[in-house]
Amino acid sequence: MNWELEYLPEALADLESIDNSIRKPVLKGIQKVRKNPLSKKEGGYGTPLGNRDGNNLTGLFKIKFLKYGIRVVYKLEQADGVMKVIVISARAENYAYNEAGIRRKKYTL
Repeated sequence: MNWELEYLPEALADLESIDNSIRKPVLKGIQKVRKNPLSKKEGGYGTPLGNRDGNNLTGLFKIKFLKYGIRVVYKLEQADGVMKVIVISARAENYAYNEAGIRRKKYTL
C-alpha cells in the first residue's frame, strides 16, 4: 500500500535547494519509503526519533541517504494514511533535527 505523500512548504523549498543530481535519488528513495514508512521494527523503512539536541521529535521518523549526506524527517498520520515530509536537509550539525523541531511547533505536528 502506498501512503499518500504530502510535503510541508518548507520541505518543498528544501527539495528545490538540493542539487538536481542528488534530488532525483532522494525523490526515488522517498517514493520507495512511502510504500512502507513504518518503523523498521514494524517491517518498514523508518527510524523513529526521540529527543535530539533538546528537540522532542517523538512520533517522527527519519530516513538517511548516507551516500548523499541527506536526512529526511517525516510524520505519519496513520488514520489518514499520510506520510508528511517535514525536512529534507544535509546531515551536518543536526540541522535536520533542529529544523524539524521548529517546523513541528509551527504546524503543531
